[in-house]
Amino acid sequence: MSEKSFGFPRSLRLLTASDFRTVFDQVDVKAPSPTCLLLAKANQSEPRLGFIISKKNVKNATDRNRIKRFTRNYFRLNQAKLPSLDIIFMGRKGLSDLSDAQLHELIEKQFQKLTKRAVKNLKT
Repeated sequence: MSEKSFGFPRSLRLLTASDFRTVFDQVDVKAPSPTCLLLAKANQSEPRLGFIISKKNVKNATDRNRIKRFTRNYFRLNQAKLPSLDIIFMGRKGLSDLSDAQLHELIEKQFQKLTKRAVKNLKT
């Protein structure tokens, strides 16, 4: 019996500008909210995650790192439930104002919304 890895290796990340450009140019699924936006494009392998959180929208590096840490953690623990998508997490103004509990709730809700829309859109 093989165990599922809960790591976040390089293979699960969007790393290059071309990875990001591909998602931007060919968005299959969106999950918008007032404080963040998830964009996704179907891929042939496993789910991958990338971040765009600008200093303009989230001023403090500690807040940007906290947001990325919470999002990576959710992604890492739930990657088996996610469809094969290249996902970009974009932070918007007001994201840093959320408490830890609110941030957890937002991330979970956005990923569930994205998954639901992806399953629906990719079947048609």
